[in-house]
Amino acid sequence: MPVRAENLPVTAAAGDPSPPPDLVVTGRYDQGPGYRVHRPRGSASWLFTFTTGGHGLLRQGGARTRAGAGDLVVLAPGTAHRYAVAPGAERWRFWWAHCGARPSWTPWLAPYALADGLYAVPSAPAAPHERIAVAFARMLTDRGAARGPDPVVVADGFPARELALCALEEAVLLAVSGAGATPCGPRDDPRVRRAEELIAADPGAPHTVRSLAESVALSPSRFTHLFTLRTGRSPMRALREARLRHAARLLRGTDLTVERVAAASGFPSPHHFSRIFRERYGMPPGAYRAGERR
Repeated sequence: MPVRAENLPVTAAAGDPSPPPDLVVTGRYDQGPGYRVHRPRGSASWLFTFTTGGHGLLRQGGARTRAGAGDLVVLAPGTAHRYAVAPGAERWRFWWAHCGARPSWTPWLAPYALADGLYAVPSAPAAPHERIAVAFARMLTDRGAARGPDPVVVADGFPARELALCALEEAVLLAVSGAGATPCGPRDDPRVRRAEELIAADPGAPHTVRSLAESVALSPSRFTHLFTLRTGRSPMRALREARLRHAARLLRGTDLTVERVAAASGFPSPHHFSRIFRERYGMPPGAYRAGERR
């Protein structure tokens, strides 16, 4: 079922669908004990949370982190996750946003990766917490929903989506800069950048860990380690995300059949492509194309 503003739950709960990555869905929650969400198959989109009070407990795969005031915790799509008011906490007050993350954000978050797809940027005295909260709030006010105890808004289509992403990008940059990270810090590696460029230039090519490693003169194991260290995700996760973004662009901008979109995006079969695409975007490729052209 397509996830749009009219069928998003006011408060997420176990079993609720996550928003697809082509939307930016933002909200502010103030939850008490008992609030919890569990997505055994993960989310279709990235989830950004910024805690302003109380404590939350977030888990991604086998890793977990406790979030307190000033902490930014990010969950990448595709891995089982759960989050809740932390045990013993009276409240968890937090901003949140579901969206498709810009590729440039993962190197900024990489120094704070706890596992493949779980990033915890800690609060720091130098971090401009108020400015981060204002950046999240701007995503609400830009959509005319600044009031209410738990407001939720959806930015769908240009330019609303881009304005929301710009505000979220500011929040991410403020958080990592206050915590001491830089986009091109010691974990930056030109060989990893080259591999990312190869993936972005032609997502549909028959890339493998071995072929990407050979293109930058590294062994597969060393390449995988460096790539994951710098970007916070494995090479194959990055490749799959790039292929899904490419497929979505083809569905929006061309009249190619689903079968040809799958082949052009590097998926081994239309059936496999449709299954993966539906998991990520919440609908099959044909429905996604129809929805984009309404």
